[in-house]
Amino acid sequence: MKKYQVAGIGNAIVDVLAQTDDTFLDHMGISKGVMQLIGRDRAETLYAAMDDRTEAPGGSVANTLAGLGNMGLTTAFIGRVRDDALGRFYARSMEAEGTDFVNPPVAEGDLPTSRSMIFVTPDGERSMNTYLGISADLSTEDVPLAVAENAELLFLEGYLFDKDHGKAAFLKAAQACHRGGGRAGVALSDPFCVDRHRDSFRRLVRDEMDYVIGNEHEWEALYQTDLENALAQAASECAMVICTRSGADVVLINRGERVEVPVHRVVPVDATGAGDQFAAGFLYGYATGQSLSVAGKMGCLAAGEVISHFGARPEVDLKAMFRGHGLI
Repeated sequence: MKKYQVAGIGNAIVDVLAQTDDTFLDHMGISKGVMQLIGRDRAETLYAAMDDRTEAPGGSVANTLAGLGNMGLTTAFIGRVRDDALGRFYARSMEAEGTDFVNPPVAEGDLPTSRSMIFVTPDGERSMNTYLGISADLSTEDVPLAVAENAELLFLEGYLFDKDHGKAAFLKAAQACHRGGGRAGVALSDPFCVDRHRDSFRRLVRDEMDYVIGNEHEWEALYQTDLENALAQAASECAMVICTRSGADVVLINRGERVEVPVHRVVPVDATGAGDQFAAGFLYGYATGQSLSVAGKMGCLAAGEVISHFGARPEVDLKAMFRGHGLI
């Protein structure tokens, strides 16, 4: 029995939220309803301008691990935070939610803990301003072999593939996971990230990954063709391929078996975290030996739950929801 059912590597980002209005957005030059990467000075300016702010641990893979913890799996998170107020908050919060935060906050260096200033207007739109800070500097030194080798599943966040030391960290972690008999996978994360590192992503998918999760735009970007041809090519190079399609059926392919899982369309209250929680539901099914179809249905249910409320993490007992749908 492995120590961890799922270990993840991702950006450790504190979400800092505040209610505001369109006048404030205009005054501060904030683009409404989109995510923008910002520099340190801009991050400090926006942080200081937030009234009645609330803070929550975020980041794509971290959100997925929170969903898996909600379902009772043993999880670990590999990521970098600074030994500052936000970094200590992040580490404490992950531990409190049941995920081992395996890297101690970093005392040395210039970069502070990563944060995303999220301004929520009365119409429910979220305007996100993200400063990547220290989390983007994850390297091989941050990957404990004792964690990677003792994980049944390893889940990597494609955003961290942007730097060479991130690529090296992924390779080290995947190889360690395989040495321990585990299975490694990645979320493609963003079509622009795929465009920047297409050849490296292709090698990672072909040579190191047992499963890959992406949306239709990411798969098309990876193989530079239409979706069906992209999925066929991916399936020839990787054992398991999962494609979400923004409200259309989810496609799952595993060693020649293909299933399509219908998505129950709802009007989202807040679409943040939909992909993260789809991954959580799917990985729960994968980790517990469910069929491809059932794992896909679990992913769709988890995504549907998180878009029904504000915030990127589940607010109900997901296992109870799966049980109510006859999946467990």
